[in-house]
This record gives sequence, structure tokens and C-alpha cells, in this order.
Amino acid sequence: MATKALIVIVGPTAVGKTRVSVELAKRFSCAVINADSRQLFKEMAIGTAKPTEAEMQGVKHYFVDDRSVAVEFSAGKFEQEALQVLAEEFREKDVCLMSGGSGLYIDAVCLGLNDFPAVDPAVRQELNRALQEKGVAALYRELRQADPDYAGQVSPNNAQRIIRALEIYRASGQTYSSLRTGMAAKRNFNIHYVGLEMPRADLYARINERMDQMIAKGLFAEAERLLPYRQQNALQTVGYNEVFMYFDGRVDKQEAIRLLKRNSRRYAKRQLTWFKKNPETEWFHPQAVEQIYQHLQQQLHT
Repeated sequence: MATKALIVIVGPTAVGKTRVSVELAKRFSCAVINADSRQLFKEMAIGTAKPTEAEMQGVKHYFVDDRSVAVEFSAGKFEQEALQVLAEEFREKDVCLMSGGSGLYIDAVCLGLNDFPAVDPAVRQELNRALQEKGVAALYRELRQADPDYAGQVSPNNAQRIIRALEIYRASGQTYSSLRTGMAAKRNFNIHYVGLEMPRADLYARINERMDQMIAKGLFAEAERLLPYRQQNALQTVGYNEVFMYFDGRVDKQEAIRLLKRNSRRYAKRQLTWFKKNPETEWFHPQAVEQIYQHLQQQLHT
């Protein structure tokens, strides 16, 4: 191959990205960059559906189980570290694969993150006060008015991301979505996008089954161990928020499980909305590995 290529596998939670990416990595004899904003933390295994050693089948994975949740991580840091990994991998290989469901992390590597305007700390303090006094729902309503594009992609319960988008808007008058999707950075490798999808009913059944498996494996016990870190961004997400609500006495266990499943389904829908905006993505059923491989072979040699 004349040029280096990054194959990007995207799709909603529970669709089967790990299995497909491992199978393709074995065929291309390449490594996998894991683009999941939570699976890189050692303490978070059950609630993130982190791939096991058996599931990775000996394929080298980056950003899996390699740092503590006590240390903040961001899409910007992921961009920097992932580009370093790619530079190293491309010294020996022509192909590398990136797989995950965190759209912002994938965009950071493929498109680059624009420089965001500086924000006066007083703006963030004001928003944090509003969060305490009015609740996250009020801030989310403000975000929907100011930046409906980004509001449609972020969880209504993700206070940290909502505040980040609002502080940018209040400080500069520019929407977070417009800044995030500005001029794409130039990369010295080609990028080929593959999306995985299946009928909605099948996906939702898989999500419900995965949640049941997580609970059976000890999700509630894992979340209890993580209570000291609950303010960390990685834990302000589906899969842990609902269990924390149970620990706070706001819901009973049955209701926490119902919310866990419902919010996971909603998260999958938001993921698809994000990924479907990229016209370069070719979509396949996750069972169509041979078809995906043939498609990529054609792309790599044209």
C-alpha cells in the first residue's frame, strides 16, 4: 500500500463493535485503538462492558484498562496520545484500526479539536450555582435553545458536558457544536469509516440483555466502590448515574434497573444520530464481516 490507512469502526453500544474490530484486526494484522471514553479506566470494567482478554483474542489494544479514574482524561488528551500511537504503529504497519462509540473521541483523532475560546471562571461558577439551585434539567433546556445540535447528542443528565457547552456559548456567543465541527485538521493518513447497525428492536434487545449481564456480574458492587470518584467526568454517564441514584435513596433497585436499560437505549439512539451525520461512513450489519473486509480491501487499494 502506498499510504497509511486508519480504519474506523463506529456504532451504538452493544451492536458488536469489539467482535468485528478484532476479526478485522486479525485479517489486517494490525492493532486496535479503543475509542471509548470510559473503558480506558482500570476501575471501570462491568459498567463499561470493557472487552476481556478472551474477547480481544491476542490483538493489541490501546486505551483499554491503562489508567486510573482518579485522573481526569479528555478528548483533547485522547487526540494527542492516539496520534502518537498511530505514528508508532505506522512505522511498521500500513493499517491501524480504531473502534468505539465515543463520537467526540473519534472526531478528535479524525478531524481534530478546534481551539476553544478562553472562559472566565466566573461563568463556570455561575453555571455551577444554577445547577445546584435549578437542577440539570433547567440547564439542558437552556442548551437546547442555544445549541440544539449539541443538545441532541449529549445526555440530558450529563451536567459536566452541558455546563461546558453553555460556558462556551455564554463566553463567546459561539455554539459548542459549530466550534467542534469547524475546519478539519489535516492528517497524514487516509481514513475509512465503517458503521455497524441492526434493526432497532434487535439492538434494544441486545442492550437489555447486556444490562442484565452487567447486573449479574456485580455492577452495583462496582459502582459502590466508585462512589468516592462519582464527581469524575467518566462517571457522569449512563450505567453509573442510575446506580448512584439508588445509593442516594432516590429510587429503589427495580427502578434503577429500569432507568439503566431505558437510558442505555436512549444513549444508543444518540450515538447513531452522531455517527449518521458523517456521509463518508459505509454501514453494515455486524454479522457481515466478510462483506466489510472486502469493502475495505477495495477502499485500501483504490
